[in-house]
Amino acid sequence: MPESVQSQLGSNKPFVLQAKPFAPEDESSLRESLKRCSPSTFEAAVQFRKTGNPEHLPAVVIGVIERFVEPDLRIKLKDADDDLRLIEDLGVDSLTMMEIVILVEEVLQMSINNDELRNLRTVGDVKTFIDCKVRGLELPKPTKFLPIEQIAAVMPIQPPFLFLNEASVSSSGANGKYKITGQEFFLQGHFKDNPVMPASIMLEALGQLAVLFLLEGASTESSKVVSPTTIFFTGCEGVRAHRLCRPGDILTLSIKPKRMKMPLATFEGSIRVGQEKAAIAEEITMTFGFAEAVMTPVPTKEPAAAVNGANGTHSPTPLRAAVNT
Repeated sequence: MPESVQSQLGSNKPFVLQAKPFAPEDESSLRESLKRCSPSTFEAAVQFRKTGNPEHLPAVVIGVIERFVEPDLRIKLKDADDDLRLIEDLGVDSLTMMEIVILVEEVLQMSINNDELRNLRTVGDVKTFIDCKVRGLELPKPTKFLPIEQIAAVMPIQPPFLFLNEASVSSSGANGKYKITGQEFFLQGHFKDNPVMPASIMLEALGQLAVLFLLEGASTESSKVVSPTTIFFTGCEGVRAHRLCRPGDILTLSIKPKRMKMPLATFEGSIRVGQEKAAIAEEITMTFGFAEAVMTPVPTKEPAAAVNGANGTHSPTPLRAAVNT
C-alpha cells in the first residue's frame, strides 16, 4: 500500500472496499479479457472483484502492463520496480498506454479520463493512481522528472560534489541515478590502483536526494517554500553497506520521508546496482526552514502617457530612470 494512501487513511490496517456480486459469467468475461495475461494476473483480478481488497491491485496493474510490453523488456517488471519509466524503460507509447488503461477499466470496473493520464510516467505512478482511484482518495501530485541541468539549478550542492545525474520527485519520495565514471576526484586515493566508491559518498548521495525532495517535493504552506540555505545534515542511523561499487556501476538511489516537522526531516534511503542491494540507511535526518515564496510579477503594458510625440519614444519615467541607472 503506498505510504501516501496510508497517511490519508490514518491507519495501517488493510482497507477493503465493498465487493460487488461476482457471478460465474463475470469470471468467464474476466478470463477472456485477461487471456493474454499471466495466470497470476487473472487470479489477482478475481480476488479483487470478489473481495474488494486493494492489496491485489499491484499484481493486476503489473500484469496488465506486462501484457503490452515487448517480451525482451518484461524481465524488468519481475521485481515491480516503481521507478521504472513507462516510455524510456518499457517502451510504452501514448497509444499503448491507452490500451493499458482500457483493459484496466474493464478489469477493475472503473472509469479513467484522458486528462488524468498525462502525469503517469512510471510504474509507481500507475499503481498509486489506480489505488487512489479505487479507494476514492485525492490523487497525489504528479512526479517531477529532473535532468542534471535542472537538478544543478535548484540544488545548493554543485559539481564536482553533486552525485545525481537524474532524478524523479513525487509527494511520497524521490528516486535518482548516478553513474560512477571513474574520473571522480576521490577515486584517485580510494583506493590506490583499486578505485572503490566510498560508503560515505554513497550516503552523501542519498542525503542530496533528500535535499532535492525537500526543495521540489515536500508539501508546504502555499506562501512558503523550503529554503536551500537552511538544509543541513544532522545525523544518520542504521547504515549498512552491502556491496563494493566501482567505476561503470550505475547507482539507483531511493529515499522516502518518515517524519517531517520543521525544523527536522527524517528519511529512509537505499541504493541498488541493478537488482543488488548496495547500501541502506534506516534514518537520515536533516534540518530545514521556510522562506516566503517569490511571486513572479505579471508584466503590464506601459501607459500611453509614457510615449512622447509622433516618434514614439518613451519618456524617462522615474521608475525607468532608476532601472536604467
